Amino acid sequence: MQAIKQGFARRVLRALRQQRPGPLKIPEHVWQHRFYDFNLWTERKRIEKLRYIHRNPLLKGLVKEPEQWLWSSYRSYALGEKGPVQINQMGEVQS
Repeated sequence: MQAIKQGFARRVLRALRQQRPGPLKIPEHVWQHRFYDFNLWTERKRIEKLRYIHRNPLLKGLVKEPEQWLWSSYRSYALGEKGPVQINQMGEVQS
């Protein structure tokens, strides 16, 4: 994943420099430093990360209950409802 991200970032930054010659500020980075990909090897870790994602809007004070956040998969997992975010269940094949 790192090699893919690095190659993409180099191409984007090179294209920006070619399109904007001169004194305009070109970003030094494409990706944010504090974020990284994380493989979920166990069901326990998958649930841990889902709980974090579902609770994040509450922790940030955006909603009072997780089901109130429109762009969350919470309602799909907790209530079985379909929402604007498509959910792939484990082992499910998309057509």
